[in-house]
Amino acid sequence: MVKVAVYLVAGFEEIEALTTVDILRRAEIEVDLVALGGNIQVAGAHNIKVIADILIEEINHENYDMMVLPGGMPGTLNLDSSKILKKQIISFDLEDKYIGAICAGPLVIGKMGFLEDRQATCYPGVESHLFGATYRDDLDVVVDGNFITSRGPGTAMAFALKLVELLKGEEISKNLASNLLI
Repeated sequence: MVKVAVYLVAGFEEIEALTTVDILRRAEIEVDLVALGGNIQVAGAHNIKVIADILIEEINHENYDMMVLPGGMPGTLNLDSSKILKKQIISFDLEDKYIGAICAGPLVIGKMGFLEDRQATCYPGVESHLFGATYRDDLDVVVDGNFITSRGPGTAMAFALKLVELLKGEEISKNLASNLLI
């Protein structure tokens, strides 16, 4: 079974994280909410509290096919300061596994140099952190190799459906979109 880790840290953007989890689970993709910061309960940028499934220190990242980094502030900065997350990002890339990032989330992988010579998008104003990337503001979701980036809260549904397409196929993604009246 396909499995995805969605990383939550204090200040994450709730729309981006929860829309993605909802859509992936509707597509019958197993999703774990992974908490950073030592507490299983994580408060988002708008103080919506979410109970994660597991702490980052407890996961075996080899069991996942994809990781997702929601944006939000100060969530993205908290993601960016996590050494254990960065080690997992490096492992995912070495194994050519999918890494999705939305809104300000691409800042993390951009600052690590993973978007160099790739196309990517992000929330307006964050593009200076996509070191060496070709910034695309004309697309809501950009896929380049194993990296999937998206612009922000309003593109969360398109982002999630693209993740479904990559993991389960275009037909399942289109059927899901149709059922959701998209």
